[in-house]
Parts: sequence; structure tokens; C-alpha cells
Amino acid sequence: MALKLGDPTARDLGRLTLNPIPHIDPVGSVLVPLISYLSAGTVFIAWAKPVPVNPLNFKNYRRDDILVSLIGPVSNFIVALGCAVLLVIFRKLLPSEGDTVAIPEYAAIFFARMFSYGIAMNIYLAVFNLIPVPPLDGSHVVSSLLPPALGERYRKVGFAGILVIILLMRLEPVRNAVFSTVQFILIPYSLLIGFLS
Repeated sequence: MALKLGDPTARDLGRLTLNPIPHIDPVGSVLVPLISYLSAGTVFIAWAKPVPVNPLNFKNYRRDDILVSLIGPVSNFIVALGCAVLLVIFRKLLPSEGDTVAIPEYAAIFFARMFSYGIAMNIYLAVFNLIPVPPLDGSHVVSSLLPPALGERYRKVGFAGILVIILLMRLEPVRNAVFSTVQFILIPYSLLIGFLS
């Protein structure tokens, strides 16, 4: 999206790739998830390197910053939709009694589970990234909608926002709100899966 809006920074730095290695953040992709798993038995936060964007290249800073910020969550919803379609396909490959199929039952079950988790995970990521705390995508939308001086101050929270997010996600009402939102958004996906099945 940034490239389409006039900013070639990510492309020039080799970050427009499906190869996961250039996107790994040693702290956010390795250290924090490891500490989280060892201390709490679960990984509740992780992140990749932010995609580099130079908003000075945008033609319309406020509009383009919002569009670039929203494309991440929108792509998560699209990937979840793809997972829903693939889930239905692999469920249909599960053999009925006496059937012979081209794919072993254990493989169909594995892929059906994987795509089922893919739906929930992508919706969770989209909702989480829309939380309006820097450096998440939702904060860019909010800061671009604020008056310029206030938006600039809001952006300066920067990486300290990660600590705020960690603290917020430890609060049960916040966690419940995020999970309730995810469950609500899952409804049309479940209806689509039921319709296609």
C-alpha cells in the first residue's frame, strides 16, 4: 500500500518479501515470546520488525497514513477468509465410511485444524493491531485523525506503548473485550463455513 501511495522505502530495503527471515525482530519475535512462554506458559504478545515507511513520500500524509495502517488488519481479515474456504475444502476431503480419497484422513484433519486456527489467529491479530496504542496500527489511524500537534505528541509515545499494551493485556476486562470482539467477528466466518459446507 505504501508503495502504491508513493513510498518505496520497504521495497528498497528488501522488506516486500514472503521470506520470514527479514521480518524477524530478535526482541519481539524471539525474546519476548520466549520469556512470556517460560513465565506464564503462554505467548500473549509477539511482533515482527515494523515495515519501514517514510510518510514524507506520501502525497496526502493524513489519508495515506490511515490507508497504510489499515491495510495490515484488512489483510488479516482476507487471510482469515482464505482459511475459511480452505477449511471447507479439507473438511470435504475427510472420507465417509467406505470412501476412498486422494488425501489420507490424518492429513485432511491436520490441514482442517490448521486453517481453523488460521481463521481465529488472523482475526485476533487484526483486532489486536487496531488497539489505538502506539506502535500498533490503530494508533496511526487515531494520530492521523487528531489535530496535527496533538497527533505528533501521541506518536511520540512510540515504543513505550509496548509496555502499555503488555499491561493492558494483563487486565481481564481488556482481554475480555478483545476476545469478545474476536468472537463477534468470527460469526460471519462461521456462517460462511456453514453455507459452503
